[in-house]
Amino acid sequence: MIIAVDGPTASGKGTIARALAEHFGLPVLDTGLLYRAVGYQTQLNHGDPDDAADALAACQFPASLLDDPALRFESTGSLASRVSVHPPVRAALFQRQVDFANQPGGAILDGRDIGTVIAPHADAKLFVTASAEARARRRHAEMLSRGVDVTYDAVLADVHARDARDTGRADAPLLRAPDAMLLDNSDMPPAAAIAAAIAFVETRTRNNG
Repeated sequence: MIIAVDGPTASGKGTIARALAEHFGLPVLDTGLLYRAVGYQTQLNHGDPDDAADALAACQFPASLLDDPALRFESTGSLASRVSVHPPVRAALFQRQVDFANQPGGAILDGRDIGTVIAPHADAKLFVTASAEARARRRHAEMLSRGVDVTYDAVLADVHARDARDTGRADAPLLRAPDAMLLDNSDMPPAAAIAAAIAFVETRTRNNG
C-alpha cells in the first residue's frame, strides 16, 4: 500500500504521515528533508540556493546530513523552498523518492508532489492544508517554544513566500491530485485530523480492494 500525503508548509502533513505510518506499519519518508539537505549543503558549500548549478552540486550531500538537527531549522526550510524550484534538483532527487515509494510492502511519503509526480499510482492520497494564518500561528508558537525570537508577522510573510514558490514553480508545482482527499485542519486539533486521515485511508483501500 502506497500513501501520498501532500500539502503546503506547516500544514501538519508530516505529523499525519508519521501517524499513518505507525497505524499501518509502513515506512515513511519526509521528502522535504531531502530538499532541506540540499538547501543546507548549498549553504555549507557557500553557494547560492537561487542558482541552479550551485543547488544541483549540493544534491551530492552525505547521507549523514539527513540526521543533522540543523535541517529542522526555520532558515533551512526557506533554503529548501528556494532550491526546490530548480528542475535539475528535482530530477536528481526523483529516483530516490520513487524507489522508496515502490519498495515491497508499500510506503508513505509526504511532500509537495507525491500524489501528482512521485507516486500518482498511490492507493490513497491526501492533500493536507490549513489557512496561511493558522499555519503561521502554529509555526510561530513552535519557534517560540524553541527559544527562537521571531514575530508572527515575519513567520506569516515566510509562509506566504514559500506558498508562492511552491505553487508557482514551473516543474512539479504544489497541486492537489484530483483523487486526493482534501483535509483542511485549520480548526481541527491534531488528533481529529489524524483520525480523519486514517478513516479515509481505510475506506479508500477497502474500496480499492
